Amino acid sequence: MTTAKDIMHTGAQWIPAHETLDRAAQLMRQLNVGALPIADQNERLAGILTDRDIVVGCVAMGHDPAQTTAGEMAHGTPRWIESSADVDDVLYEMQGHQIRRLPVIEDKRLVGMISEADLAQHLSDEQVGAWCEQVYATSGSDSPMGSRPMS
Repeated sequence: MTTAKDIMHTGAQWIPAHETLDRAAQLMRQLNVGALPIADQNERLAGILTDRDIVVGCVAMGHDPAQTTAGEMAHGTPRWIESSADVDDVLYEMQGHQIRRLPVIEDKRLVGMISEADLAQHLSDEQVGAWCEQVYATSGSDSPMGSRPMS
């Protein structure tokens, strides 16, 4: 059985909810990623922040990314998967909530992220094709913070 842990990208890092968006952007650049899980004060998942969220939800709205926190951008119920979950459960979660990035949790701690690139690298062409069809067919936004509740 292939699990979430088998296909995830390791080395994922939280951005604390109290950190500003300019710091989040710096961390994204440093890690070469386009999304960061947001952690509350107890290091529990509070949301996911994307580079697009910073641009569209903050800068384009005339807000100052040095004054806006990651926590202010967290909306809805965050989605995640246990590291031991089967890859079919990963696909179901991502398809069902039309999300492109999924934090992987083990013992209530972040251990990795699964992105489109991870799926493409580890799954069959048929699995990736079906996933793309479901996620992109009716998706209204590139961001979990966009026009629909965060997933």
